[in-house]
Amino acid sequence: MKIEYPQVVTYPTYETLLTEMVEPNIMKVTLNRPKAYNALSHTLVEELTDLCERLKDDFYNVRCVLLYGGDEGKGFCAGLDVKQGLNEYEKTVPGFYAYQIKLGELELKMTQTPQPWIALVDNVSAGGGFSLAMASDIRICTKTARFSCFYANVGIGGCDMCSSYQLPRLIGTGRAYEMMLTGNFINADEAWNLGLVTKVVEDRPALVPAGLELARVIASKDPMAVRLTKEAMRCNVDASGFENALHVENRNQTLMIAHNMNKDASQDPIGKYWIEDRTDPMNPKGAN
Repeated sequence: MKIEYPQVVTYPTYETLLTEMVEPNIMKVTLNRPKAYNALSHTLVEELTDLCERLKDDFYNVRCVLLYGGDEGKGFCAGLDVKQGLNEYEKTVPGFYAYQIKLGELELKMTQTPQPWIALVDNVSAGGGFSLAMASDIRICTKTARFSCFYANVGIGGCDMCSSYQLPRLIGTGRAYEMMLTGNFINADEAWNLGLVTKVVEDRPALVPAGLELARVIASKDPMAVRLTKEAMRCNVDASGFENALHVENRNQTLMIAHNMNKDASQDPIGKYWIEDRTDPMNPKGAN
């Protein structure tokens, strides 16, 4: 029986985002508001949310996403666009609450895409921009990168757009309290020492090559395996116990064995991965 595999998803031309398949199965998403520090305008939030929805159905074609502040931008993202401000409805409590929900749901939708996100951070990553980095699965930064939960510095609570959930899990509760209560910046060295970033590169031109190096490895795996790994990590960070975490892992491994046993490698665009074929321990093909 011939299987009809999902077709490549069509992506529109966005106003505030640039999307590019830089290599097979690797998409680079560039925040495209360079003159405004890539601040989160209403349009940028809407377009990034739309992109996440489309990526959910495109995990065969797009297997890893690089999130980049651009070659010309002044930094990664400086948070909400305060110059744009709010419309009249958003200045009411119900209106602002509806807007706030959209801001938080953006980060949630990033975590729900099958593809891992690699944030490439140079210079400022503050407020909502820091939240985008935290919602990503991997973060790489330059030596000049700085990170801040800037919310408390502009008269609102220090916990916003996933920060109270993500940050303690990334760097520990003690330092997370400090960052959220003070709004102080941390530099690249501190981010590395805290485990917030996995790699520090010299400058902005080195960011995309470093991201691609990781993305190629991820994109070479079975996208179903990557998807289940990301789901299990997200679930088990909050697992109520060791046994519940094992249930998720055991389910995933059983699904993957059945997936590999039953698919036709001649039709499936990714081929088969077999544990039994692992003849070369240095060759990841077939390794579990």
